[in-house]
Amino acid sequence: MTHTPFIISAPYLEEQRNQPEVVVVDCRFALNDPELGYQQYQKSHIPGAYYLDLNKDLSAPVARHGGRHPLPDPDELGKKLAGMGVNFQETLVVAYDDSRFGFAARLWWLLRYLGHDRVSLLDGGWGGWLAQGYAVTDTVPIPKLGQFVPQIRQDWVVDINEVKVRKDLAGVVLIDSRERDRYLGEREPINPIAGHIPGAVNYPWGLVTDEGGYVHSLGVQQQRWQDIQQSQELIVYCGSGVTACVNLLSLEIAGITGGKLYPGSWSDWCSYL
Repeated sequence: MTHTPFIISAPYLEEQRNQPEVVVVDCRFALNDPELGYQQYQKSHIPGAYYLDLNKDLSAPVARHGGRHPLPDPDELGKKLAGMGVNFQETLVVAYDDSRFGFAARLWWLLRYLGHDRVSLLDGGWGGWLAQGYAVTDTVPIPKLGQFVPQIRQDWVVDINEVKVRKDLAGVVLIDSRERDRYLGEREPINPIAGHIPGAVNYPWGLVTDEGGYVHSLGVQQQRWQDIQQSQELIVYCGSGVTACVNLLSLEIAGITGGKLYPGSWSDWCSYL
């Protein structure tokens, strides 16, 4: 297992999950069936885990522009986190999903964007937890009273205008996190237009973990980014600013800090085409 404050193992979580300063969040979701994740959570989840929904909690309502998953209102998300007993900069939040961090990493990134660094992802996710035979439950935990006042890191995000201005500057690399065939425009299951932002390079987010959702070693993460690690600025996008967060996680594990998210991503970009 990769040793990083951002990734924790199932045995470690099993040891720690009853501590008052630990809050577990289930982020399971399916883009093609938006109710499925919550239904799965209601049937069975890690004991004590709360649920946050990609569409309802981790995104704002969709508008004409801004992409399919605009960033949520920080104060609203802050209130939801407080209602789970999360205390700003104190509580360790552990997020998991069953999609190789595809949705849990969005919460990981959002918490840090709101100024809360104590957040980790469960290595191997839900599947790994089950495989190791740890307890599950259908009991939904009661609301708690935490204190969470966001301190937003505004310079962590860029909008379409900044992407247009910055993407061709020397030392700036624009990273497309989608699967290779979507980057190449050979397949586009969701957006009206296929292709990628001109000048972007492709680093598919699915390569951060193995098939079981276990994060690849530190050496693998560092090797992934060796061609662009000297860049002055990295701007990361995907289809709608969700799975790009898995690449931002990979960059952080590799020791490359300061990567920025274009939250609107391709779904925002192609809304202007």
